[in-house]
Amino acid sequence: MKNRKKQIFRIALLVGTVVSLYFVPWILVKAWIMPLPDTVQEQLDESIDLGFDGIIVYVDQGGKDPQFYAAGWKNRENSIPADPHSLFKIASIGKLYDAVSVAKLVHDKRLSLDKTVADYFPEFAGRIENAEKITLRMMVRHRSGIPNLTDTPNFWVDPPKSDQEALDLILDQPANFQPDEDYEYSNTNYLLITLLIEKVTGKSKFEFIKEAILDPLNLKNTFGSLDQVNLDDLMSGYYVGIEEDIKTADYGSMIATAEDIGIFLRALNDGSVFFEGEQEIYSSIYQYDHAGLVPGYQSIAEYHKDIDTVVIQFVNTTNFSGYTWNLSQIVYKRIVKILK
Repeated sequence: MKNRKKQIFRIALLVGTVVSLYFVPWILVKAWIMPLPDTVQEQLDESIDLGFDGIIVYVDQGGKDPQFYAAGWKNRENSIPADPHSLFKIASIGKLYDAVSVAKLVHDKRLSLDKTVADYFPEFAGRIENAEKITLRMMVRHRSGIPNLTDTPNFWVDPPKSDQEALDLILDQPANFQPDEDYEYSNTNYLLITLLIEKVTGKSKFEFIKEAILDPLNLKNTFGSLDQVNLDDLMSGYYVGIEEDIKTADYGSMIATAEDIGIFLRALNDGSVFFEGEQEIYSSIYQYDHAGLVPGYQSIAEYHKDIDTVVIQFVNTTNFSGYTWNLSQIVYKRIVKILK
């Protein structure tokens, strides 16, 4: 069964690419030119007509009670409607929590932004090019030149089963550029940051995140991995061209509700997630919003200062070589326009 799923996924990747080349522009043009509806809920309903299986939106406008919206399916096969309180794989939004963790550990003098990969991991000297020049600051800011492990062949079809397997994909490979001379988004940077947090704290990264971020904010619906959640609470994930629900595929993503992400994002932007002196460090190394993408799940988390509003959007339909990412961004921008 596992091999069959891999074969289906490979075929879908190829077919999805060909199909998307023909259909994508028209879907995106339609999404752009449709009259802007009066309400967020109407916009969500329209997004389902454009091809999404399910969508969740959380809106926190300053001075108002949070609003929850959903449309489409939480589980398509069983005709379970989308639930705005469902758990969701947040993918790279998790990097915001990682960067906050680094800022806190740097403030406490447990990490230094100027120490190198070779300083922290002597075993990687000679196996990661420029290990003696790449600083923690460069890794957090994606300026290390270390190749991105998720760009390696078949990563999404047959993901590594451990951190070591993931690192093996890039060890002994040439750098993509010299340290701090360019920018390239690399998930390898954040795998190394994960290992570093665990090395200096003596606990799992998620345990530290829970202790330093989640518990102070009273966030009870954020989890570190699939094995920590009831799968019935997790929104199903779909890849264009595959009928099966792929939510059991484990890519190592954190999992949370839109509300938990929204509460965290406001605390990040207003500074209440930090102790004195930590926010200055954070501002020097990372951004204040993020998006996420793994097969079956795409998400956007942004704070809009001009209207003092946090907007979180979850969509459970993806196609890496197709249109769903751009379509999701169009829908998100239209929602923000409605709120304005």
